[in-house]
Amino acid sequence: MSPSTAPSKPLVASGWRFGAVVAVLALYALLSHWLMVHEATGVFTVALLFGPLLVAIGATGWHRRQWGVLAACVALLAVLAVVVWRGVVIDAMRLYVLQHAAIHLVLAWGFGITLRAGSTPLISLLAQQVHGRLGQPFTPAQARYTRALTRLWVLFFVGMVVLSLLLYVATPWAVWSFFCTVLTPLAAVAFFLGEHVWRRWRHPEFPRVTPRVAFEAWQRHGRPDTP
Repeated sequence: MSPSTAPSKPLVASGWRFGAVVAVLALYALLSHWLMVHEATGVFTVALLFGPLLVAIGATGWHRRQWGVLAACVALLAVLAVVVWRGVVIDAMRLYVLQHAAIHLVLAWGFGITLRAGSTPLISLLAQQVHGRLGQPFTPAQARYTRALTRLWVLFFVGMVVLSLLLYVATPWAVWSFFCTVLTPLAAVAFFLGEHVWRRWRHPEFPRVTPRVAFEAWQRHGRPDTP
């Protein structure tokens, strides 16, 4: 193997893994949408839509040593198991809407509470960790920008809740389902990547950080071993 081709293999493997994850998530979103339109009250649909989410949140609680979160997820999984076992689902559609709203309100609260006087905005904290790990400066201009960006994410999450409720009230169920399962994650990804492009264009003086590094910083945030 020539030296010129050796470094490309890890990149190719990483690209394949990323593509596989995207494909799986896309299939999950489309399957969820189909089930919510055609089998909204089915116990399998409820298990598929709530089970993986609770497992993911519980895993996050485990890794970050957030035992209250982990205990709540275990309790909810037990309730979900009973529901599936008994085959009883009451008003599933409202349950899905409440789930979507609750997730985004919790995210809005998690970002917003860090905007209090005397607190470090969440994205400012993440940026400090990333730039510090890379040996890059974190300037007052970056602090102002990341504070504003934290506020924008709060508005994004609240906006998702408002739009969700409006669609639920004013449009057919299939429209809301498509918004929840497909458009909501796409909107979050578009916001994340769009902000990255805007920052590079509007603030070329800021040290460069790739979206992957920023996402990894978010994944590490809150773990006991995080500096």
